[in-house]
Amino acid sequence: MIETGQLFGWSFGDKARAHEPGYVDSLRKAALANAEQDAASRGFDVEAGAETYAVIEQGETLVEVDSAPGGLIVRCTVTIMGPGAGTFHAEGPMNG
Repeated sequence: MIETGQLFGWSFGDKARAHEPGYVDSLRKAALANAEQDAASRGFDVEAGAETYAVIEQGETLVEVDSAPGGLIVRCTVTIMGPGAGTFHAEGPMNG
């Protein structure tokens, strides 16, 4: 049986550019690459095509997002596979 878990990847952008064609897609790609790098550094594979995204803009959340440079955050959640992956759960803002 293959163990699975989840990790987040992140990218940050400029809220003023969010409506430019292709801009948010480029941030999604960067967030996926960040998640894949994190997974690889922990010795896990990423399930292709299972990623999901959340686009978070400063001023549109219940909690203030002051730490986002440019006011735009893209979070990518991926499913990871491999021995020990079942102990990883993407919850809140952190992996663990």
